[in-house]
Amino acid sequence: VANAIKGGIIAAKLNMIPVRRGYWGAKLGLPHTIATKVTGKSGSVRVRLIPAPRGSGIVGSPVAKKLLGFAGVADCFTCSSGHTRTRGNTMKAL
Repeated sequence: VANAIKGGIIAAKLNMIPVRRGYWGAKLGLPHTIATKVTGKSGSVRVRLIPAPRGSGIVGSPVAKKLLGFAGVADCFTCSSGHTRTRGNTMKAL
C-alpha cells in the first residue's frame, strides 16, 4: 500500500503545471487573477477562464472553484460548455 501511495505522489508531482497569474486593472498588491483568457478542452467539455476584477471571487462550478483555489487564483470568471457533469473531463479541461 505504501508503494502505491508513493507512486501516486510521484505521478501527481510530475503532472503539475505552472499557472501564470496576473492583474486586472491597476497593478496593486499580489497577482490575484489569471494573466489572459485561456481555453481548455477535454472530451466534449470546453472551459474558458476569463480574468476578473479584484474582489469578485471565482465565478463557476464547485470543481472550478476548488481547482483554481488550489492554484492560487482568487478572482476568475469561468464559462463552460459540453457535458460538464463528467467531472473528470471538467477537471482536465481546467
